[in-house]
Amino acid sequence: MKKETEIVNLRLPIEILNWLDKLVEKKIYKTRSEAIREFSREYLKQQRSQT
Repeated sequence: MKKETEIVNLRLPIEILNWLDKLVEKKIYKTRSEAIREFSREYLKQQRSQT
């Protein structure tokens, strides 16, 4: 089963982009997008567990 996805454009401060780039350089994530997806999922999981 393939999950539907949608493209979202967002603006981030350069400090956050630099931090994301360091995670990619260290091979922790393949791309900025992958890191942002993972952070978003984890944040939503935490929020759901608190309600």
